Amino acid sequence: MAQVLRPNTTGSTGSLFATDGKPHPLQDSLLAVTLVLGITAFVTAMFDSLHLISSWAGLIGILTGAYGQFISETTRERFGLILGLGASAVGFFLGMAHGGLFGGLF
Repeated sequence: MAQVLRPNTTGSTGSLFATDGKPHPLQDSLLAVTLVLGITAFVTAMFDSLHLISSWAGLIGILTGAYGQFISETTRERFGLILGLGASAVGFFLGMAHGGLFGGLF
C-alpha cells in the first residue's frame, strides 16, 4: 500500500516543540504566567497554612491557562499551558481542601 509523502514545511524536524516561526507575544505571556502560577499553587499547596496563596494562584492559573488554550496557535504553547493548568488545578483543589479562598477571613 503506497503512502503519500508530504514534505516537512514547518522548518523543524517535527518535534513536540515545533513552532510556526512567527512571534506570539500574548500567547507566550499567558504561557509564562500560567506556568508561574501553576508552580506557585502546586508548591504552596503542600503546606496547610498557605491555602490562601495556593487556592488563589490556582484559580487565576486555571483562568489564564484556559484563555491561553483558547487562543494558542502552536503545539509548544498548548503543551506548556497543559502543564501549567494541571499544576494550577492540583494547587487549587488542595488549597480548597485546606481552607479555601477565604478560609478564616470571613
